[in-house]
Amino acid sequence: MESYASLDEWIQQEAIPFSLDSPRALDASIDKLMASLGHVELLGLGEPMHGGEDILMLRNSLFRRLAENHGFSVIAVESSFSRAHSVNEYIMGLGPASYDDIAETGFSHGFGLLDANRELVDWMREYNAVPSNRIKLRFYGFDAPTEMMYADSPRQVLHFVLDYLSSIDGEIGKKYLERIDPLLGKDLDWENPAATMDPSKSVGSSQAACALRLETEDLITDMRLRLPEFVAKSGLDSYLEAEQHAVIARQLLNYHAGLAQEFSGERTIRLLGIRDTIIADNLGYMVERERGRGKVLAFAHNSHLQRSRAQWQLGPDLLTWWPAGGHLDALFGPRYAVIGSGLGVSAGNGIGQPEAGSFEARLTEAKSPVRFFPTHRGQGLHNSEITSLQVRSGSMKNTTYFPLTNQSLTDFDWLAVLDSTGYSRGGPKLQE
Repeated sequence: MESYASLDEWIQQEAIPFSLDSPRALDASIDKLMASLGHVELLGLGEPMHGGEDILMLRNSLFRRLAENHGFSVIAVESSFSRAHSVNEYIMGLGPASYDDIAETGFSHGFGLLDANRELVDWMREYNAVPSNRIKLRFYGFDAPTEMMYADSPRQVLHFVLDYLSSIDGEIGKKYLERIDPLLGKDLDWENPAATMDPSKSVGSSQAACALRLETEDLITDMRLRLPEFVAKSGLDSYLEAEQHAVIARQLLNYHAGLAQEFSGERTIRLLGIRDTIIADNLGYMVERERGRGKVLAFAHNSHLQRSRAQWQLGPDLLTWWPAGGHLDALFGPRYAVIGSGLGVSAGNGIGQPEAGSFEARLTEAKSPVRFFPTHRGQGLHNSEITSLQVRSGSMKNTTYFPLTNQSLTDFDWLAVLDSTGYSRGGPKLQE
């Protein structure tokens, strides 16, 4: 491994410049990046915030190149796992004929309204319609069925499983429907946003919720006991999808039980950890399902995909937990690689010029609109330079923005650094 006299020398020597407006240069840069990674089954692309248009454009171009030239068959995004089923049906040429029919129901967090997501999904549908493209692309969401201020009712994920069971064995489907439906109650009770801050408003520890957790465990057990029979009748893909919905139902019920715990920093840490565990489990499921077909690109916030502990300053408390990337690194080792991204300026997101000497200021000195940097996980750089890296200021307008830190050099295998980005087309207006 080559050693560098300074961080600036590393930046000058290792930068791979390109422009989003030059497909040939971008493709060559992607090819060089992929050649360095070896046998990767799961590649992450992080974004420093939600709301960066050019980062979404980079993601779309990256996935196109990976699908056409590097054996990738799936893109998975930070959106609800259960909702994404309808998006995947759409790109397969099934179900609705128009993206507008799935823009809201097929995504969580309002991500279906972003123009870049529409462009990605429509390109995938067009790709799959070409007969010579033998391996058809798949679209997944990998996020937990939760929003920022509430968690979904378990009804949708459980009914997906019950519908599957009924299609295989009407008797067992009816049996579980009769046992589960009375316990579900009203969706509004599960999805009460007040429960986020007030545990007494949560139904997660109610008698019905506890009984539903037991029924869900029995449901998973029965599915696994009869796996050979079910796979013979439905095919392995359909069985695995239904089983994963059942597992998510279990995890979602655990999340609701966490909401019902006494309010504290530990409660919040547990909820954040459960969400990232669900993300990691879903991505692991996707890799296993695609093995033999292709590889998986995962797109999410940097903080979900990084290897080291995630941090969130909540008032006076610094909350830390293991993100999905930490789980994936432990499970997959070198078969998991991740590109983190950084940013210079974004007026639309309330991000000004990075302070002189900060990490982003030094990274954007490499003359190019966008550039890739291999981190080598921090090897070849003097430790004193890494530990003394200045963190730039954030944004009061877009609180999802997190700057790069010295930990980014070991969290990520590569960095993608953009000079600037506009605000995402189709996104909700940010408040000043």
